[in-house]
Amino acid sequence: MEKNNLTKDQLYKISHNLYAIKDKLEQYLSRRTNELFDLEDKIILYDLTNTYFEGRMKKSKLAKFGRSKEKRKDAKLIVLASVINQEGFLKYTNIFEGNMADSKTLETIIDSLSKQTTFVNRRPTVVMDAGISTDDNLKMLKAKGYNYMCVSRSNLKAYKADTTSKPVQITDKRKQPIELMKVKVDNDDDHYLWVKSKTKALKENSMNGLLSQRFEEGIQSINEGINKKGGTKKLNKVFERSGRLKQKYPSVHKYYDINIQDDGKGTATAIRCEHKKGEYPDKKAGIYFLRTTLDETRESTLWSIYNIIREIESTFRVLKTDLDLRPIYHKTDEASMAHLNLGLLAYWLVSTIRFQLKQKGFTHGWSERVRIMNTQKCVSTSVGNIEDKVITIRQCTEPIQNAKQIYQLLNFKSVPFYRKNSVVPPTEIFKNNSS
Repeated sequence: MEKNNLTKDQLYKISHNLYAIKDKLEQYLSRRTNELFDLEDKIILYDLTNTYFEGRMKKSKLAKFGRSKEKRKDAKLIVLASVINQEGFLKYTNIFEGNMADSKTLETIIDSLSKQTTFVNRRPTVVMDAGISTDDNLKMLKAKGYNYMCVSRSNLKAYKADTTSKPVQITDKRKQPIELMKVKVDNDDDHYLWVKSKTKALKENSMNGLLSQRFEEGIQSINEGINKKGGTKKLNKVFERSGRLKQKYPSVHKYYDINIQDDGKGTATAIRCEHKKGEYPDKKAGIYFLRTTLDETRESTLWSIYNIIREIESTFRVLKTDLDLRPIYHKTDEASMAHLNLGLLAYWLVSTIRFQLKQKGFTHGWSERVRIMNTQKCVSTSVGNIEDKVITIRQCTEPIQNAKQIYQLLNFKSVPFYRKNSVVPPTEIFKNNSS
């Protein structure tokens, strides 16, 4: 089919046809990439994201109002669940309703994944974030024979250092120091890794300082309302205002003692807040715990396994916009699913390029690779001659050195094409025959 004869509707029809064979395509691509690059899928990442609609989607069965990661409370959502191996290749994807809780999707995906892949006899380790790693989900994974690794949903309090190992210090990709120490928790068979990041601590301290300041200003505002004419003085209303303030700042209010004074007749006279003695957020800043069923002796190995999720999430986050996964402008569920499927098929190409470059030592992030390749341009110049013909000249610019390096690593030509000339005759216009 000639490019000039290709219509938008025909392209949309192709996307619908591809979505009709989505499961078969995923199975084939999963198997083929494993064969091409000799992959074993020992570790898989379970990731959830949502995308919003630019439209009301009244007749949609999937689009629902939910918790938007883009803070779009005005738009309906759908949830995209994806399983990705440690090399960044997709293994399985599914679409859920927009109001589906993250933690309720895991068992459905695991069961579907077992049926569609070769995981039945060889269970991989599942890596996930804290939003998915509820106690029920962890019990489910254990019951089905899966190992797992996740961030502990709560900060451990009653733990002790593992005497069989020593604390170690490593550096992350940005050369920032990370302290690691294996710890034990009584009456718990899981293994825990204490992690402290100085960079994370600085960020949390800055955030906690700002939130503490706003919380104290909120208490001061309530107190001013008590003391001014026409302000909120009723005791029950003051309790309501302080309760809403606590709800607004859940991470810092626990470090304060709040004292409300009243006259014994249902009228508040003052409200004060003071820091609890010995309770300061700075002491816990930058500290979190990894939880796993893996009995690994080296702390750095556990950290590197978990770090896979950070690297892949970073890449996937960029691609959600680059591949037009959000927002969605289609009006029907079928068209929306076909649109998302095209983006995911494009991600297979991205993953292949990313993996090949990484294998050859080119470790730049995806955004940087796109920036480098965007420096090479294709210039098209069209002019009309005296015979009403359109003469078009297309030419590629010379790539910069970094772009040449990418071409060489992928065994591509550094210039996709050289100068091309084309002459298009004028279009013949026929009058309608009215007879």
